[in-house]
Amino acid sequence: MIAIPALDLRDAACVQLAADSYDKELLRIPDPVGVARAWRQYGFHHLHVVDLDGVAGRGQNTAEIHSILAATDAEVQVGGGIRSQTSIDQLLNDGAQRVVIGTRALEDPDWLIDMSTAFPGCIVVAADVRDRRILSHGWTRTHSKLVLDLIEELNGLPLAGVLVTAVHREAAMRGTDLPLMEDVAEAAEFPVFASGGLGSLNDLRALEDRGVAAAIIGMALYSGAMDPRVVAEEFAE
Repeated sequence: MIAIPALDLRDAACVQLAADSYDKELLRIPDPVGVARAWRQYGFHHLHVVDLDGVAGRGQNTAEIHSILAATDAEVQVGGGIRSQTSIDQLLNDGAQRVVIGTRALEDPDWLIDMSTAFPGCIVVAADVRDRRILSHGWTRTHSKLVLDLIEELNGLPLAGVLVTAVHREAAMRGTDLPLMEDVAEAAEFPVFASGGLGSLNDLRALEDRGVAAAIIGMALYSGAMDPRVVAEEFAE
């Protein structure tokens, strides 16, 4: 399994948010490129970059994302408010390895089929989940669809993976929803990326044991709850 540090961008800074909130910041670092370089120096080979302003419809951090892609040799996946083929094409041309799509992928399945066919092996579908139901639009809308129903619909598409965030476990760093992640990993025909609630090496090992391909880690790395050098050494690839 691969451990991937998260770089969440807002107003040209790298931030970490409080659980269930797109407004309350727990941490702000004004140099996203420096953060990306630091994670690479710790030994991480992959990065997960999210444009929070793009998610919220409050603007974009295009220049910062471009700078991150230009500044590191890590494999970078980028998400946040991406809703057009032009945006996907631009990110891949700029050096992104994968593009993460949330809201439009969930609400426009025909478009997702077109995009996954046009960019095979490059699209990750993001599914934010609470009580196994899909959320969208920055966690403000709850869909009737269950995550396992979504996985069944996605199977067969040439996706790079699905990113499942256990929103209900974001706050405590006391472990993610292991039964959820295990069920998703068993059902999916593509790699599963997990996030939400990760706080220890044992959390990562438990995900690996359940067949999860990658774990996206935020506050646990920024706060020091997980030693980044140890995490990178055990879960670099």
